[in-house]
Amino acid sequence: MEPTAFDRARCLIADGAPPEEAAASVVAAMTPDEVLWCLDGDAPTWGGLMFIGQGGYHLMPFDAAVVPRLGVRGLAFSDGPRGAVVGNATAFPVSMARGAAWDPELEERVGEAIGRELAAVGANLTGAVCVNLLRHPAWGRAQETYGEDPTHVGELGAALTRGLQRHVIACVKHFAVNSMENARFSVDVEVDEVALHEVYLPHFRRIIDEGAGAVMSAYNAVNGSWCGENHALLTEVLRDEWGFEGVVISDWIFGLRDAATSVTAGLDVEMPYRMIRAQHLPAAIERGEVTWDDARRSATRVVATLLRFDDVLSRAVADRGVLGSEAHRSLAREVAARSVVVLRNEAIDGVPLLPVAPGNRVFVAGELAAQVNLGDRGSSDVWDLDARPVIEGLAEVFEIVDDAADADLAVVVVGTTFADEGEFIGSTDPSLMQLFPGADDPELAARYGAQIAAIPDTERPARLGDGSDAFGQGGDRTSLRLRDDEIALIRSVAEANPRTVVVVQSGSAVLCSEWVGAVPGLVMGWYGGCRAGSGLADVLSGAVNPSARLPFTVPVDEADLPFFDRDATAIRYDEWHGWWHAERLGRAPLFPFGYGLSYTTFATVAATASVEASAVVVRGVVRNTGAVAGADVMQVYVNREVDGRVPVLGGFARVEVGAGAETEFTVRVPLDRLAVRDADAHAWRSPSGSYRLTVGRHAGDPDGVELVVDL
Repeated sequence: MEPTAFDRARCLIADGAPPEEAAASVVAAMTPDEVLWCLDGDAPTWGGLMFIGQGGYHLMPFDAAVVPRLGVRGLAFSDGPRGAVVGNATAFPVSMARGAAWDPELEERVGEAIGRELAAVGANLTGAVCVNLLRHPAWGRAQETYGEDPTHVGELGAALTRGLQRHVIACVKHFAVNSMENARFSVDVEVDEVALHEVYLPHFRRIIDEGAGAVMSAYNAVNGSWCGENHALLTEVLRDEWGFEGVVISDWIFGLRDAATSVTAGLDVEMPYRMIRAQHLPAAIERGEVTWDDARRSATRVVATLLRFDDVLSRAVADRGVLGSEAHRSLAREVAARSVVVLRNEAIDGVPLLPVAPGNRVFVAGELAAQVNLGDRGSSDVWDLDARPVIEGLAEVFEIVDDAADADLAVVVVGTTFADEGEFIGSTDPSLMQLFPGADDPELAARYGAQIAAIPDTERPARLGDGSDAFGQGGDRTSLRLRDDEIALIRSVAEANPRTVVVVQSGSAVLCSEWVGAVPGLVMGWYGGCRAGSGLADVLSGAVNPSARLPFTVPVDEADLPFFDRDATAIRYDEWHGWWHAERLGRAPLFPFGYGLSYTTFATVAATASVEASAVVVRGVVRNTGAVAGADVMQVYVNREVDGRVPVLGGFARVEVGAGAETEFTVRVPLDRLAVRDADAHAWRSPSGSYRLTVGRHAGDPDGVELVVDL
């Protein structure tokens, strides 16, 4: 068989040509129609919409830029981030839960497992790296990111990217400043250069520097320009300043409004259908609004990305038997346990409430205890066929009893579900409906129908019912508190049995100041994945010593949070949210960022800081002063008052320490993490002066070790 243009491009790379040069040779062999074909998804609009309405998002990847004549495999997209969205995959704990583990090595293992399952279902590109900052806990898709701090989010997103890209191309999303759900199709976020570059973009850059091959633009506008048409973001920042060489794709369906502007701004592929560009781009080229060189540039980026990842994408992949494998379910249980944050563990008769030995009698209350509560049912939903409710996992370890008063421990499971928070599909903007084309091309529709007919069977989980409420119901939360009946249940159970622990399932903070004093135990259980109950039981029983820490601040009440309007059409973001917002207000949070309890105790017995090459390096020793082995999370906070800037989390390290033992730790704080954005020069200014560092266990830790470095 004669080699294809893509085969010849492989040879060019083998001879030392850069991917862009080799890709240009492929694009040069394309017809004009093939060039345009590379600039959007391959599916017809109406057929694709109908397919998604029938569960198609979970049945096969969505293709773009497939050019068989030239051997271009194209992009095959499937979503994340709690697991492979196509097929009956493993449902891992949501990203926010994994953020609570504060463990990049664990997150890399999760990424590799998800990547392996994605490759098995035919995907080669995934939107699993969702890293928008949690600016406010009402954000409906908070569960899909890792937390409120750019350093913490960036390190975990980079780890997930490393794991994924052993098998598929990682796409980081949603670029940028996307932390509202209901208004995402209409809101314009105003943000100045300092806040943008020092708060809302550093985690994206960290993941780009890690080698992420793709970026997905956001729906919202930033400073007056839709993100899918935002030249400042997609070209000036992403490519010119950061040096990104990969492909930029749009968010789905309404990710752009103007075909020509999106191309010239730097958006390469409209996803997932032949929708806006297919209607308008040919005429825009004829009118001179966009050139063929512009179109070929985007096509070249697509092909270059495929060439850059060709070794990964050409490897043999596991068959579908890897989906939901025992190894991956075991990992899901490990992650669930490592994500459980113990927030309150008061003593009763001089003994802490937790842990409770296996085999003890446990009373379980709360309707969520008997539900499979995986979180959002939008684009991140995973059709896991063996996801189990919490009570089943608890029953593996404890004797479940029906009388609260007769139990050794009472567990009350409360929180939110997909109906309270998650992806919001609806829109009240009539102009969006005008973006849709007329009828699908009959030939394209027929090919697409044949492709659908050939896909492997995927079973719809029984927990989803008939699917009438299964996609995009939640949106932004209308309340940050528990329902009145849940609070009443907590009080009732605690009155019957003072040995009560409350387990909160949610994707972000739940305010609990009005009832937390009524119970001695409180843990954050999240949407804990297919083995949430087993992981929780491991922690409650002491089989796993809890080491998770909050990835966000839990305030006392709503007044301690920044402004949030889920229906806003315009909103201004500044530097102030999260743990540094709490410090600025001078109001102690109920539970600070980075906080979490262990069944042992730790002390920092030594810490030093030195400037080495391009980083401040903090070294120290942690002593386990308790009777059981455990893991501590050392966090380094840097005060930047010398620059008049918000403080930053410089870095962190998870440290395993045996009972009574000592372990050394090292936290490296890159100097560019302390740099200051000069809005006038549109550039960075290197840090200079004396900086105060706090080596502690959470933001604002009064027992933290204070250090000073001169730069």
